[in-house]
This record gives sequence, structure tokens and C-alpha cells, in this order.
Amino acid sequence: MDIIKSIEHEQLKNKIPELKVGNTVKVHVRIKEGNKERIQVFEGIIIKVQGGGVNQTFTVRKISYGVGVEKTFLVHSPLVEKVELVRVGKARRARLFYLRDRIGKAAKTKEMVGARIEDKEIVIKEDLAEEESVAEEPVVETPVAEEPVVEETKAEETVAEPPAVEETKAETPEAEAPVVEEKVETTEKNDTETAKEAVPEVEEVKEEETKTEESKAE
Repeated sequence: MDIIKSIEHEQLKNKIPELKVGNTVKVHVRIKEGNKERIQVFEGIIIKVQGGGVNQTFTVRKISYGVGVEKTFLVHSPLVEKVELVRVGKARRARLFYLRDRIGKAAKTKEMVGARIEDKEIVIKEDLAEEESVAEEPVVETPVAEEPVVEETKAEETVAEPPAVEETKAETPEAEAPVVEEKVETTEKNDTETAKEAVPEVEEVKEEETKTEESKAE
């Protein structure tokens, strides 16, 4: 039984339309004619919904040229393209077989005034619906392509900075070196000048001493 349920579960649709007895609907059905395929619309009142799972069906009734026509569709059939809601009707029973005995306006259900005409759907396979939503998210994300550009600019900036620092460091010692040499040369010149100036003073002192000695000898 588990194998049969698993096979049936694979054939179920992810979403099915919400079907209520008494509503007027348009059923879009695929019809194959030779190699061609077209969609035929069948409009009528839902008179019954029966079964469950893969075997769930609903019957639609309409009057065509004074003759009543009923068609039963499989809810999960791939031939049923979509079910479009046209009119919301009042119904107090599950099966509206009494409409078969009526003609004209009496063969229709009363319209529910103020009801919203919306095509509601019932989700059957939640896991597949979540997987589809997750699979769609990565496609929307585009900022992934922008990240490498930012990294390249950062790399260029970091590579360009070190040579500038080295050049400044190399330039400062070269500029300071001649200044130190000039200072050393100026100090040497000052020492030589002072030495030269000191020598004549010593000679003058010696000449004065010789003069005093000669005066004493006389």
C-alpha cells in the first residue's frame, strides 16, 4: 500500500482550485486533435464534488440549446489547465441533482450578493512549494558580481602605498647627510682659524719677554 500511495503522491498537483458546489465556473480543458492541441472552455454550475486524492472529481452542468449537458473532470488531471470562477452561488446541500428537473432561470442557483470573485487555490504539496521558492531566491541575488570589484580596488591601494613610504624614507637621509658634513667642515675651519689667531699672540708675548730681558741686562 505504501508503494501505491507514493506513486499517487507523485501524480498530485502542487496546487488545486478551491471548488464549491453551486458556483459557476469556466473549466479550461486541453483537447488533442491529431497533431494539434487546443484549449476548450466549458462553463457551467458545479453540482457535485466527490472522491479524494488522485481520484477527486467534480461535475459541471450547463444547458446548451435547451438540452442539459454534464461533464465530470478529474481535479489532478494534466488535461485540466485551470478552473476560473465566474459567479458565487448559494447552495445548502452537497449535491444539486434537483437542477436536472428544472428549466430556464430555475435551473440556476441564486447569486450571493457582495461576494468576491477570486480564484483561490489549495496547496497540497508544501515541500515542493517551499523548494521552488528557495530555488527562485538565488536567481534574484545579483550583488555577488560586485564583490570582486571591491577587492581589486583594495588590493591596488595596498600595493601602491608601500613604495611611496619607502621613497620618502630614502629621500630624508640623503637630504640630511650633506648638512651634517657642512657642519663638520665649518667646525674644522673655526678650529684652524682660532689656532692661527692664537699663534701670533704667543709670538707677541715672547717678543715682549725678550725686550724686558734686554732692558734688564743693560
